[in-house]
Amino acid sequence: MTIDDQIAYLTKGAEETIRVEELRAKLERAAKTGKPLRVKAGFDPTAPDIHLGHTVLIRKLKHFQDLGHTVIFLIGDFTGLIGDPSGQNVTRKPMTSEEVAANAETYKKQVFKILDPDKTVVDFNSKWLGKLTGRDWITLCSKYTVARLLERDDFSKRLKEQRPISVHELLYPLAQAYDSVALEADVELGGTDQKFNLLVGRTIQAEYGQESQVIMTMPILEGLDGVQKMSKSLGNYIGISEPPAEMFGKIMSISDDLMWRYYLLLTDEAPKDIEEIKAAASSGESHPFELKKSLAYEIVLDFHGAQAAGEAQRRFEAEIQAKTLPSDLPVYEISGPPQQRLDKLLTGSGLAASGTVAQQKMKEGGVYISSADSNFSEWQRITDPTWVLDLGRFPECIIRWGSTNRRDRLRRIKHKGK
Repeated sequence: MTIDDQIAYLTKGAEETIRVEELRAKLERAAKTGKPLRVKAGFDPTAPDIHLGHTVLIRKLKHFQDLGHTVIFLIGDFTGLIGDPSGQNVTRKPMTSEEVAANAETYKKQVFKILDPDKTVVDFNSKWLGKLTGRDWITLCSKYTVARLLERDDFSKRLKEQRPISVHELLYPLAQAYDSVALEADVELGGTDQKFNLLVGRTIQAEYGQESQVIMTMPILEGLDGVQKMSKSLGNYIGISEPPAEMFGKIMSISDDLMWRYYLLLTDEAPKDIEEIKAAASSGESHPFELKKSLAYEIVLDFHGAQAAGEAQRRFEAEIQAKTLPSDLPVYEISGPPQQRLDKLLTGSGLAASGTVAQQKMKEGGVYISSADSNFSEWQRITDPTWVLDLGRFPECIIRWGSTNRRDRLRRIKHKGK
């Protein structure tokens, strides 16, 4: 690739690059000297699972890796104990060392679903941050002012609302910045909510006599609802270790508008190619549904391989798209009032072990309803745990648990009347 082509490839999907001219200079120098750039992204292991939202950053690391640069997947086992204040309106609850260590192990296993293990450096920031003496911390703190720290939106908002800010939270961006010093990073990647921390890294590197890193912020990926960021706590996520068929089904449930966002951030398709695909959909040359299937196949392929992706697509087409249902589908007959809470039906029919489990599954977006009126061809996702099914209007329905439509996860619901 030419340098221009490399920059186009590396900045694809990025929200902001500071600064592109510096990235160009670094790439030109790397090409001339044969010395690859050192590209880092840090991940505090605050939860055990990696979902597609995390992979936006990891995929960008892979783009640098594809061009021969050294990728550093940095696990923040030290900074994870502090807690990143980015986007927080209250102080994070500190994690234990045991929780951080356990989550870090799962990160190491999952990240290589995208990155090449032979070309990836996995590091832990406790190696250097844990060795800093009191004098070292004082030196680090002397290189940045409190006024500048309090300029960040998270802190200034909390000050105005008279919410407490703990001293250790002020140390977080400095600790992350020192990671870049210790690793001599040329480029650091982060989400848009990390921009302040990344900028501090540029300043601190210069204070320690290093060339400032280029920073690149990546957009925050929306979850299945298309509104809020993908998050396990919000139940709108797709885990990269989920079964292929479930992953495929969840992707097929997103809106057509959100599909283009996923194409841009979760595939290696070039922006111009995505625009051509989008134009074909607008003109009627291609159907959005088929394009969404291609997207689902591509994403499942990345994490589970060609055989699993093909099987997931075949299952979707046969069991959901073709609207075929098992002839011996278990039936759950009920009597009494026609208005029935769905969580009760899930529990009574044996799909859920308890009402709590049923409600959690609904919050996660894993429960669907289809009625006889549509010949069981249109599935409605139910995410409200208090949702009431009117069996007076729809006396016969199918409940689907999960998004794979497997035979043992379906129930035919019939209302016998009073």
